Amino acid sequence: MNYSFKPSIWKTAATIVVMAICIKLGSWQYYKAEAKLALQKQLEHGLYEAPVTLQETAHDIEHLRYKRVKFYGTYEPRYQMFLDNQVNSAVIGYHVLTPLKLMGSQQYVLVNRGWIKGDLNRQMPHVNTPEGQLEIEGDISIPLTNFFTLESPPSVNDTWQQVWQHLDIQRYEKSVPFKIKPFIVRLNAKSTAGGFDRNWPLPSERISTHLGYAFQWFGFALTLLVIYIVLNIKKTDPE
Repeated sequence: MNYSFKPSIWKTAATIVVMAICIKLGSWQYYKAEAKLALQKQLEHGLYEAPVTLQETAHDIEHLRYKRVKFYGTYEPRYQMFLDNQVNSAVIGYHVLTPLKLMGSQQYVLVNRGWIKGDLNRQMPHVNTPEGQLEIEGDISIPLTNFFTLESPPSVNDTWQQVWQHLDIQRYEKSVPFKIKPFIVRLNAKSTAGGFDRNWPLPSERISTHLGYAFQWFGFALTLLVIYIVLNIKKTDPE
């Protein structure tokens, strides 16, 4: 008994398209894992470096990620914000971000003081903010810039909007009467400068997840190829 392989054009085209989509999605997840791994290495490298002052961070902003810094300044709670929908140990809450006026400068920097639990009734959170000059030590975090939001940017004259769904540094700077650094400083877990729960997530926490998704998509592509070959092999009767 003989066999022949005679796939139809539409089956071949459909298989190629779906396989291409699976491979593209797998590659996307794999590259995300690679990016998280690079960030994890950057974080681990930063942990061994001595903290620098903010004046020593005049570099490309991506090179500042996870760099340890130490500086002095005074909190300005008037323009404090609560970043909504932040999860800590499966509990929803807020990150408390407070602008701090740098000592000897007219510039400010946003300090992420950590996580607080939210209220089921969506009552506005109340937090205490230390006064006077403080020593701040932490690492630099670069906020996301590519997200969609229906929120309209408030102006300086508007009533201050305390709860934000996303952190957009440019939008924030347009709504406050001072200049702000283009990054956030995550307060060190051992700092006594008015911090809350500071269980900062690590980039490595989702590397295995991204790799798992990547192998799944590559597996789908391989399975589809095998099915395509099997379904298009036909028995032929000998003449």
